[in-house]
Amino acid sequence: MTEKFLYEKLDILREAGINTDLPDIIEAALSKNILLREYQTDAFKNFIAYFENDNLKKNKQVHTLFHMATGSGKTVIMAGLILYLYTKGYRKFLFFVNQTNVLEKTIENFINPLSNKYLFNETIEHLGNKIKIKRVNNFSGGSLDDDIEIIFTTTQKLHMDLFEAKENSITYDDFENNRVVFISDESHHINSLTKKPTKDEEEAAKSWEYSVTNALSRNKDSMMLEFTATCDLKDVNVLAKYRDKIVFNYPLISFRESGYTKDFQNLATDTDLWTRSLMALVMSEYRRFLFADLKQNIKPVIMLKSQKIAESEKFYQEFFKKVKDLTTYEIANLELVGIDKLTEAIQYFKDKDSTLEILEHSIKSSFTEETAIIMNGASDNNKEKQLLVNSLEDLDNPIRLIFAVDMLNEGWDVLNLFDIVRLYDTRQGSGKAGKIGSYTIKEAQLIGRGARYCPFIVNNDEEYKFKRKYDEDLSNKNRILETMYFHSKNDSKYISELKQALVETGLQAPNPITLEYKLKDDFKDSDFYRKSFVYSNKRLPKSRDEIKTIEPSMQTKIYHYKALSGRGNIINLIGDNNVSSTSIKTNVKSIKFKDIDMNVLLGASECFEELRFDILKMKYPTLNSKKEFLTSDNFLGNSKVEVTYSQDELRGRDLFLAVKHALSKVASHVMSLKPEYVGSKEFSPRMLKDVLKDKKIYLEKIDANGGKGSSQNNCVNDTYQLDLRNENWYVFNDNYGTSEEKLFIKYFKSTLEPKLKAKDLEYYIVRNERIPDLAIYSFDAGERFEPDFLLFVKKKEMEGSLTYQGYVEPKGSHLLEEDAWKEQFSLQIEDEHTISGSSSNSYKIIGFPFFNQENRMAEFEVAVDTWINKL
Repeated sequence: MTEKFLYEKLDILREAGINTDLPDIIEAALSKNILLREYQTDAFKNFIAYFENDNLKKNKQVHTLFHMATGSGKTVIMAGLILYLYTKGYRKFLFFVNQTNVLEKTIENFINPLSNKYLFNETIEHLGNKIKIKRVNNFSGGSLDDDIEIIFTTTQKLHMDLFEAKENSITYDDFENNRVVFISDESHHINSLTKKPTKDEEEAAKSWEYSVTNALSRNKDSMMLEFTATCDLKDVNVLAKYRDKIVFNYPLISFRESGYTKDFQNLATDTDLWTRSLMALVMSEYRRFLFADLKQNIKPVIMLKSQKIAESEKFYQEFFKKVKDLTTYEIANLELVGIDKLTEAIQYFKDKDSTLEILEHSIKSSFTEETAIIMNGASDNNKEKQLLVNSLEDLDNPIRLIFAVDMLNEGWDVLNLFDIVRLYDTRQGSGKAGKIGSYTIKEAQLIGRGARYCPFIVNNDEEYKFKRKYDEDLSNKNRILETMYFHSKNDSKYISELKQALVETGLQAPNPITLEYKLKDDFKDSDFYRKSFVYSNKRLPKSRDEIKTIEPSMQTKIYHYKALSGRGNIINLIGDNNVSSTSIKTNVKSIKFKDIDMNVLLGASECFEELRFDILKMKYPTLNSKKEFLTSDNFLGNSKVEVTYSQDELRGRDLFLAVKHALSKVASHVMSLKPEYVGSKEFSPRMLKDVLKDKKIYLEKIDANGGKGSSQNNCVNDTYQLDLRNENWYVFNDNYGTSEEKLFIKYFKSTLEPKLKAKDLEYYIVRNERIPDLAIYSFDAGERFEPDFLLFVKKKEMEGSLTYQGYVEPKGSHLLEEDAWKEQFSLQIEDEHTISGSSSNSYKIIGFPFFNQENRMAEFEVAVDTWINKL
């Protein structure tokens, strides 16, 4: 039996219910701009579970690898682990990477508080102590320093410094005398010795991997944290080295499937290089205008990729002359290329100005030498340019164009890169049938540089800000805002090879599936579709104005603190008797906060950023002063510190330390209070015809035998099969939902339709496939809920008759408990909702219990029958 990877063992522990809490310092001390994603939280928990579990470590030196996709936030994990390991006594960190350009970006992210990508909070605190992040060239000698020291270097420089000791450079002695956390980014570069072992010790000693391993081994308490997106596990030696070290595995395929990447498309045309580039300029401006329509200030970036430096420099000169001479006639001629998206973009600008002069002027003012940067070779690799290409998302960064050869193939990812133009038509074949050329693999990896999703908000819905929004609506014009285009020659062999490379790197699904929901013509022609409304509510921030106390769990807490006695004994290491023994009498004193001297309380509270009055006031708006927070009965007044001490009297310093210890817990609680939301009880109307459209959806795979993605019309399983094409009450052409959703549709046909038909009612079922305007939000917590089906029922051909809009949610048995809040909310709607608009008296909204044939049919049938009998 093959031994499991370390991350697989940790997955088993999690499935068994053995969970690890995320330490407070990670969320408290990381930048407030960082919102941890679920996979990043899992990465932290995996490492902490391993680090704190002796059975997993097996007394080995800590050496782990985070195998994570480009753009998935490896530096966030590094920063969080530095903070966590600080709480475990680590103060000295060595960061090294293969390329200098990556190093400059990292230094900026870790050290410069003015950088938009700075990883830490303005103030970093632990147990009331403020911590600084220091960049150093050598570690300080003191072991009691409370600040974090980081040496930033390249693998080559580290190797040379260790191989040939020089004054003021790091030496092996530094690693013997300090416990150091080694952080290796793009760590696949240090595996040269693993891949090609040598018996020659002298030759081995000259390798980078030897130097790093040797330095690590100088102190058993030092540790190595490796990070890479491309660990070559196909190499048997690399696999053997890392099987028990990969603590977290999140490859590009997982990154894509979770929705955090852009989509990718190849715009392949038979045009010259300038026309190919002009198409990218048009698409880029189209994106910029669409972002502005959504009130998003986002600047799309284009990369113009050449094969050779001379070619890039030549095109650079030609490019700006072409832009200067650009005419509206030249732009309009792009419609002849025959690419729908390009035609759509040009039509968008024609709708604003039929002459296309707006687009012409926009291109000429947006793409200039001042908004371009050249990154062709080593001569361009200076700090100023590196900071520019690594801050492209910043509002004050003017760059829209990057002219490049191979300088940005590693250690660089950018949110707002949307177009890469291939400025050459040659192919570098592999020479072997079925094998992808290495250059094509490099191009696929380059596309991956812009893989990370560019976040934006639609309809004030922040829940989907960082994920793809249009996988369930591929025809939406805004889909282009989450799609990267690779512009190349229309060469079928090359495109086939590129697709294969994208699949191998994880950027594309092997067989992506597009399904289409089409509204039936009869329904689109109906008065109901053209004249009816559909209602939904809004998510609103929950006001804390009425909160007049701290949370009940914090009002009467007891905080235990043991003061240092200052006493000692001589212990006999052989036998049980002490050589010298002095009995130490202990006392315990319990004091309420409101009985502690105000100077002590205020002094201790000053140690915590979270306990500043302006922050407390934001969390508790009715609070009048910090004194009230510390001493009133509604806040901390009745909480106690219980101090164990050995002196005759409790010393003032010990009381201060006890209060500081208690307030560290209070500060963590205050920090944990997140913004809260509610769902409005007022439901607002939209015209049904404006919301309900034909739509295409994207799926990674189809669950066979009637599951998600499988057609209900043509399902091979009779349990789920029902031909919906002739069922007038079902508005779409087919149902591609889950098996439970298909069971509901069959139940409606067999059981509910006859009852509605008998009452001479008009009725329709709408499949809600992620239609934004049909989402609703729970009254209590503002949680987003997208019921699978909407049921509309009204009296036939009666003007002014009451129309019911009902929510139906089929639910698999395994989700009944987890999603219970959805059912609770659904059942609240009928009694608690109000309707706005001129037709408010003509509509009523109702929610039903979950539909579940296995366990819950009695409740569903009673609710539906009760409702039908009222109609």
